[in-house]
Amino acid sequence: MSIKKQFFKSKDVCKVTWTVKKQVAKDASNISLSGSFNDWDLNSLPLEKTKSGDFKLVMELPKNTQYQFRYLIDGEIWMNDDEADGYVDNHLSNESNCIISL
Repeated sequence: MSIKKQFFKSKDVCKVTWTVKKQVAKDASNISLSGSFNDWDLNSLPLEKTKSGDFKLVMELPKNTQYQFRYLIDGEIWMNDDEADGYVDNHLSNESNCIISL
């Protein structure tokens, strides 16, 4: 997995590229990103499957903010990103949410 952040001097946003590598995605048909930035909507941020088999999504988010997020694979399996800036208990299960700080 990979999270790439690109900050702009002229904008108050950060361009974030989220990537789930083919090796991690395995036989996934679809992967979506869900988090505090989209009110945990399970369908609004699908990652696009690239020719290499990786899944990728590019989006802009406001700077100076911290967000919680997770990936949802095939609508059933929640997955964390090992490159997250941190983790926090999600208070709903025995799992943690990822943190990204911009």
